[in-house]
Order: sequence, then C-alpha cells, then structure tokens
Amino acid sequence: MAYEGVRKYLLPEVVARLKPLELKAKAIVEGFITGLHKSPYHGFSIEFAEHQPYSKGDNLKAIDWKVFARTERLYIKKYEEETNVRTYVLLDVSDSMCYPTEGISKLEYAVYLSAALIYLLLKQRDAVGLALFDERLREFFPPRSRRSWLIPLLESLDKQLKRTSYFQRTTAIAETIAQMAVRFHRRSFILLITDLFAPELAIEPLVRSIKQLQANKHEVIIFQILDEETEVALNFDNKPVILKDLETAEEIEILPSVVKSLYERRVRSYFQTLAAYCYQWQIDFVPLSIKTPYDKALLTYLTKRKHLY
Repeated sequence: MAYEGVRKYLLPEVVARLKPLELKAKAIVEGFITGLHKSPYHGFSIEFAEHQPYSKGDNLKAIDWKVFARTERLYIKKYEEETNVRTYVLLDVSDSMCYPTEGISKLEYAVYLSAALIYLLLKQRDAVGLALFDERLREFFPPRSRRSWLIPLLESLDKQLKRTSYFQRTTAIAETIAQMAVRFHRRSFILLITDLFAPELAIEPLVRSIKQLQANKHEVIIFQILDEETEVALNFDNKPVILKDLETAEEIEILPSVVKSLYERRVRSYFQTLAAYCYQWQIDFVPLSIKTPYDKALLTYLTKRKHLY
C-alpha cells in the first residue's frame, strides 16, 4: 500500500501547491522556534537534526570534532529529541464523521487533510504523532521525524476509510482529549480535527479539555470539518425528512421548515461560543466546509497564518 497510499492522499498537483509552505507554531516550544532547522553542514547522521554554532558555556562534549576537522569551525550537535517540535494530529473517527453517506464524507475530508498536514510537518523535519479517537483512544502513534514515518501513518488513516461497521463509535471529544493529554509529556503542537459535535451540544466539558491543553503550554489548532449546508443551515427540501444518528442508529422524522429556525440558532450559538473561547485563548479555530477542496482550504489557511506569525 505504501507507494499507492502516498499517491492517493498526496497527489502531485496538491503537493506542488503546498510545497512552499511550512506549518509553524507561533510559540517557542521547548526553547526552539518551530520549523526552523538550519544546518551549516550536510551529510551527518539522521539521528540528530542539526548543528548549532558553538557558544561560550555550551557543553564541550557536544562539539562535533569531525565537522571541525572539515570546516575549522566549532559546532555542537543538537539531537532530534532536542530540536524537533512534537506535533500530534488528533483525528476524530467517530461515526458522526462518516456523514454524509453520499459524496465525500467529513471523515474522508479529514483524512486527506491529516495526510497533507503530516506531509508538511515531516517535510520540515518535525516529529509527528497521530491519535485516532471516538469515545476512546483507538490508535496512537508517538511522534517521529523520519520521512519513512509517513507510510505507517497513511496506512492507519487509510484503514479508517475502509471500515464497514457503523453505529458503534460514539463521540466523547472532551473525555478522550483529557485522556490523551497525559501522553503529551513535553509542550507540543496539537492539531485537533473534528466536527466538534458533542452530546447535547454540551460546551463545558469540551472547554475544560481544551483549557487543560492550554494550561500545559501546548499550542492548539482546531480544524472543524462540517457539511454546513445540511448540518448548520439544515437546507433540505421542504418535505418530511428522516434523520438518522450515525452513532446510535436512532431515527427522527422532521419537517425542515418547522424546526429550521430553532435548530440553526442553537447550532450556530454553540459553534460561535466555541470560536469565541478559542479567540480568547489565542487558539486558531479553523472552520472548514467539505464543499471546499481540502488543499485549497489548507493553502488559504497556511498563507494567512504565515503572514500573521
């Protein structure tokens, strides 16, 4: 699957558009600026990420004497563990993400977006981990910065699109984020990809879980994936519609014109409140519609972020 997977999720024309960009955290993570990996000397082992000019007070044991022999300059080794920012892609794979069942689903959109983000981060030699969750943590891959790490991550993402069982994976975003937070031992870059639909649209638990990440000095970006036309605007033909909960199989028949106004007010209020909290805490909140090509949406966001930070 390796080669086919790369081709499937990272089409050449998409990679070409994303190539000039780097996803950079605006904060200093573990004392190093994210994404900046300059090396004055090439050809060293991949086990360490860069060389840094020697400064008074640096550990003499870290001096790379082989580099000195070639360049007559003092450089110290900065190992991968010390230099690469740790990034975790947290992907919601609950059954609500499988909507709509015709055309591209939120999950498929999120998988392609995840693949593009992982590619960009590994390209700039950051360490990337992946967590797949619904009501609990399903799979967890610790951060690695090797280019070859792309393949197992893409394979795991691909499995999500091939699963055939539904009505089994409910959503517990707040609880699973709180559980995963204990795995993030160092300050990290957290990319949360989800539709943000919580049971009963309960804001408080979700807010607490995100604040927990903030309290631990992690930088967070939330990519919200929605089919706005039907999930927010409730734009259906004005005739009875049977709505089915993909997570519980529960069905309800509605007349869109009767509930549309009340539904929209509640859903928009919920998402606007979350967006306001994110703005207050300086968390990037990025709403994405599945009707917008993922590479175009990502390119627009990264270009904007590049100019802001």
